[in-house]
Amino acid sequence: MIVLAGGDVVLPGRILPNAALLIDGTRITAIDPRAGVDPSGATIVQIPDCYVVPGFVDVHVHGVDGFDTLDEGDGLARIALGLPRYGVTAFCPTTVACTPAALRTMLAKVAKARAGRRTGSARVLPAHLESNFINPDYRGAQPLACLRRPDQTAGSAGEFSVRDVLDVIARARSDVGIVTLAPELPGSIELIRTLVAAGTRVSLGHSGATLDEAMAAIDAGACHATHLFNRMTPMTHREPGVAGAVLASDGVAAELICDGYHVHPAVSRIAVAAKGVDRMMAITDGTAGSGLPVGSRARLGGQPIRVTHEAVVLDDGTVAGSCLTMDRAFRVIATTFGLSVPDAATLCSTTPARELGLTGCGMIAEGAVADVVVLNRAFEVLRTFVDGEEVFRRGVAA
Repeated sequence: MIVLAGGDVVLPGRILPNAALLIDGTRITAIDPRAGVDPSGATIVQIPDCYVVPGFVDVHVHGVDGFDTLDEGDGLARIALGLPRYGVTAFCPTTVACTPAALRTMLAKVAKARAGRRTGSARVLPAHLESNFINPDYRGAQPLACLRRPDQTAGSAGEFSVRDVLDVIARARSDVGIVTLAPELPGSIELIRTLVAAGTRVSLGHSGATLDEAMAAIDAGACHATHLFNRMTPMTHREPGVAGAVLASDGVAAELICDGYHVHPAVSRIAVAAKGVDRMMAITDGTAGSGLPVGSRARLGGQPIRVTHEAVVLDDGTVAGSCLTMDRAFRVIATTFGLSVPDAATLCSTTPARELGLTGCGMIAEGAVADVVVLNRAFEVLRTFVDGEEVFRRGVAA
C-alpha cells in the first residue's frame, strides 16, 4: 500500500486540502481528509504543498522526445516510456496520413503494446488516425500524396486505394479508436456511418465544411472534433463552419490544443464556456519535437520538422503540430486561461477518459484505477503512477 500524504487532492469539482490518498495494488482504496493517516505496512510519501490529480489522458499525440508513432523500430514503446514524465498515464498514438503498409505496421505495434503494458510506461490506447480522408486544402503538414477521397475506392496504377486503407482499419478494428475525416468530401457521410456502425469514433477535422455539411456528419454519427479551430474554416457570425457546428452541438466533444498559441487564450476561454469542461478535451497534438530544445530537428511521419518557441514547423515554415506536453497544457489552463485546478483536471483527464470509455480512469475516487499525478504549486510533475506503479519521479533516473 502507498499513501500520498499532505497534498491537496483534486476531486471532481473540488479540492480536498491537506489530505491522504491510499493506493493498494492497482486501485485507489481511500481518500482520507486526515493527512496523518498511517496504515500498517504502508509506504508513506509526504507531498506537502502539492496537488494530487488524475493522470492525464492525451487523445491526440504523435510523439515526444524525438520519437514519432510512425518510426520504425521501438518508437511507439519509447513514446509510452517518455510520456509519464509529463504526467500522461494513457494516450492515443496518433498518425498522420500514411500508406496502408505503414498504417498496418503501426497498428500492429499498438496491438502489442495494448496486450501488456510495459513496466514504467503509460497506458497505450487505441490509435487516433488523422486519416487519409481529409481535405487537401486544409491538410497542414499532412502528406498530400497519401490523401484520398472516400468515394474513390479504386486506386490508379501503382497507387493504393481507399479500399486498401479501409481493409487495414477493418483488420485492426479494436486497435483503432478515432478516425479524423473531412465531412465535405464525396463519400464521407457514407464512410462515417460505416465506421460508426463498426464501433469507431469519428472526428471532424482538417476540413473546409460548411455548417450544414458538418451537421450532416454529426447526424450520421460523428461525435468528436479534431483540434478545434485549427485546420478548419474560420468561424464567423454568418458562416459558422465546422467550428460553429461543433460548438452548437451537445453531441460532439472537442479537442483543444491548450498552448495559448494554436488557439488564442481568449478564444479558448470562449470555447470552454460554450461547450463546458465536460465536452472539451485538452490535447497536445504533440510531436517528436515535444520535450526537445528550440532549434532541434525531428520527424513527423517521416517528414523533417524543426522546433520553434511556439510549435514545430516543416522546412517550408508550415505549422506541423505542437511542441506542447500535457503538464504545460495543464499549467496554461490553470494560469493563462484562468480556469480552476479542478476544471483543468476535467479537461486533461476526466473528459477524455469518459469519452473513450475508460472505466475507472480519469478521476480520483475510491475504487478508481490508480493513475495519479503529483504536481507542485508550479504545476510541474513530481511523480506519476500508472496502475499504482510509480513510473516517474522527478530527479530519479528511469
